[in-house]
Amino acid sequence: MADAAEDSSLLALKKHENTHILLWLIKDSCWVMEFKVPALVMIFPTLSMAFYLLIKSWSNTSERIHNWAICFWIMANSIWMIGEFTEQEYRPYAAILFGIGLMSLVSFYLRKLFVK
Repeated sequence: MADAAEDSSLLALKKHENTHILLWLIKDSCWVMEFKVPALVMIFPTLSMAFYLLIKSWSNTSERIHNWAICFWIMANSIWMIGEFTEQEYRPYAAILFGIGLMSLVSFYLRKLFVK
């Protein structure tokens, strides 16, 4: 019975991940089409779902690190978008957040490669 409960839990999490992808694509589609208000509004549900998935995956190191990187990616992506919409140069701030997410993944994979 534990396996069925675990399978059900994983399926529910997968549905949330798929919803998150949809939200992310809507946000970025609005950005590329310059629908400023909808794009800005979509930051909240997209980022909220990313943090929800991070919290839900906390007990699994690999999932946690990947969801952590995704949260930083979406924050960076959103800051970059806001900068474009307001004609401000926010890309350096976005680059820092992109870097944090990337370095989290790089350190995870390096530890996995060299520490057994």
